[in-house]
Amino acid sequence: MQTRTTGFLLVALSGASFGALGLFARLAYASGADMPTLLFLRFTLAGLVLTCVMFARRQRWPRGRVLLGLVLLGGLGYFAEGSAYFVALQHASAGLVALLLYLFPALVAVLQVAMGREHLSRLRWLAVGLALTGTALTVDPGPDAKPLGIALGVLSAVIYAVYVLSSARVVGPAGPLAASTGILLSAGVAFGALMLVKGPSFPQTLGGWGAVAGLSLLSTVVAVLTFFAGLERIGPVNTSLLSTLEPVMAVVLGALFLGEHLSLRQGAGGLLILVAVVVLARSDPARPEPVPVPQAAGPQGDATTGR
Repeated sequence: MQTRTTGFLLVALSGASFGALGLFARLAYASGADMPTLLFLRFTLAGLVLTCVMFARRQRWPRGRVLLGLVLLGGLGYFAEGSAYFVALQHASAGLVALLLYLFPALVAVLQVAMGREHLSRLRWLAVGLALTGTALTVDPGPDAKPLGIALGVLSAVIYAVYVLSSARVVGPAGPLAASTGILLSAGVAFGALMLVKGPSFPQTLGGWGAVAGLSLLSTVVAVLTFFAGLERIGPVNTSLLSTLEPVMAVVLGALFLGEHLSLRQGAGGLLILVAVVVLARSDPARPEPVPVPQAAGPQGDATTGR
């Protein structure tokens, strides 16, 4: 019983940590950082910390085709998803972008059907319909949301859905910690190259650097490690349900510290998206091959949870 309670607390901490991602990003932007520099700092610092964890655990580094797959997932997949997500944060509220990202579990289910890997039950089709309806309601431009921000938020969910399906074949042989480390470091290198092309734009205030540290350590390292520690204790279904705390926390933090707000229509749409995630998590697929559990640049599950 104690182990189960600990698992729930760990996953709740993970969701709350991921939910702070938008807050830290907006604070870093306000201090003068730009997207390539911010994500270079985030992924590189987080990847180095996880590398130290690997050495401490004496875990072997992936090699050959598995390592190449992780590099491609980080340097291409995570690079594309992270770019869309963090640029969206410049044009829409952190809570809205986080809610739109949670469209991806329904997209994963639809893609599984399109590729012939799974037949959805009526309940799961209902969940997909709820998610799409919720997205239609959420796409409501207002003072805190420009059309570009909403479009990039949806694009981030689409890219992440493809990324989750692609990572399923690579993450297993590597193991969650090694996979997360390899992907984060590869993403850091990709964003570092983009930063050099554009020219670095580092935070200009101590608070901005504090936001970078929070983004890297709390919303990436702590979020990833507590996610997997909780997953081992309570299983994927309970983990995916608790992971819906992430966008809720993003909305709350945005309202408290950034003065953001959602319209009634957007709030209703976000609620439908979260209900769809819960329905998908509680329903069993008709075939034994499951959809990877959401959450884990993330985002944001596959072994690279995290956004």
